[in-house]
Amino acid sequence: MFFKSRIKIILFILLTVVIARPSFAAKDDSLRVTPVVRAVQKTSPAVVNINVTRIVERGVSPFGQMFGGQGFDMFFDNFPTQKRKFRSQATGSGVIINGRRGLVLTNAHVLSGGSDIKVRLINGEEYSAEIVGSDADFDIAVLKIKGAGNLPQVAMGDSSDIYIGETVIAIGNPFGYTHTVTTGVVSALKRAVKSKEGAYTDFIQTDAAINPGNSGGPLLNIMGDLIGINTAIQARAEGIGFAIPINRAKRVVKELLESGKVSPVWLGLSGQDLDQGSASYFGLSRVYGMLITDVHKDTPAAYAGLQPGDVVLRINGIEVEDKTGYLALLRVQTRSEDVDLEVLHEGKLRHVVVRPQSLELRQIRSQAWSRWGMVVDKDSRGRGMLVSKVRKNSASERLGLQPGDKIHQIGNHRVESQKDFLDSFLRYRLNNKVMLKVQRGRNFYYVKLIS
Repeated sequence: MFFKSRIKIILFILLTVVIARPSFAAKDDSLRVTPVVRAVQKTSPAVVNINVTRIVERGVSPFGQMFGGQGFDMFFDNFPTQKRKFRSQATGSGVIINGRRGLVLTNAHVLSGGSDIKVRLINGEEYSAEIVGSDADFDIAVLKIKGAGNLPQVAMGDSSDIYIGETVIAIGNPFGYTHTVTTGVVSALKRAVKSKEGAYTDFIQTDAAINPGNSGGPLLNIMGDLIGINTAIQARAEGIGFAIPINRAKRVVKELLESGKVSPVWLGLSGQDLDQGSASYFGLSRVYGMLITDVHKDTPAAYAGLQPGDVVLRINGIEVEDKTGYLALLRVQTRSEDVDLEVLHEGKLRHVVVRPQSLELRQIRSQAWSRWGMVVDKDSRGRGMLVSKVRKNSASERLGLQPGDKIHQIGNHRVESQKDFLDSFLRYRLNNKVMLKVQRGRNFYYVKLIS
């Protein structure tokens, strides 16, 4: 009898545990829904996969594979070859910032050269998209999804109050794996990164994994607010990822939505590099900075009291290596943000805060005419830009350029449009020497323009 009672008690206890188990499971599930999980659930519907189709034109050697390989490319650079078009695919990420209008924020390099753009949502719906505006210097672009509205959108954050060490979340499509979530912390702020395309400044550095395909995706804080746009610039690095602060992205997006482009800016300075002798004269322990040689009237530099003979040492805390570095840092400033200059003036350091001035196209053309002495127009018969006018006693005339010559390359940049020419001038306008690839008749020449 006693044994049967014990059995009943044990069975009762087991039955009680089984009945109570769902309530324990529910409590366990609630513990698993962490702030990271909530942030991902909140934002994932606004994250998109971007698929870009590019049409690439390549020359096919008339000798087939007999002389194939990179080692032989230099010998056939200007050899007449048959052109063939190839289709290539690239993927990236983006985030919807305006669901009503179907606007997607992403990286400019994700869309570079794209002829057909598709956007896929987390629910599998796919739409065509068009570029509203893009700027390579800021690596920011805005897409508009065709035929879609009332889409989910991300909550915009504020990147001015980010804490080093705070938890961040990256969502993207690395290597084609859609909606992949990684987490980490903010490792550093205001990082400057150099690449073949130029200098990028003011990055958020994070140890959250950011790989090819993550580019353009959101960097979120623990609340699920957008604080940065991920970019896989250091793709080979381990534990180092970078994101464009959302406050900077907002300023760029504003200009892209207004005009489809970001206006180039300037401070109204001309300058030259220092050498060992001039660096010693100014009391610098090593050679860096840019010596101001001219200050234009009615410009931010003039209003700030900058003078020829001053040396620009830093821009927004980032060291200016030389005049090329000065221009690279200036290219990633917008007309709506102040620039903090550290300047050596009469042997003393001073900080000057200036607001850059927009450079309009007419001003750029005027400066190119004044400094280089040429006007170029599109050649409808082929690639390159046609020299249409050469100013007397100019750098172009001294070089021997003539109307009818074609400019194919300035420095490291190909020139196939008026925009390419003006962009190249902005990059090299402070250089005393710049290499040009020029075509005259059927012959190609590399020549040095000295201004």
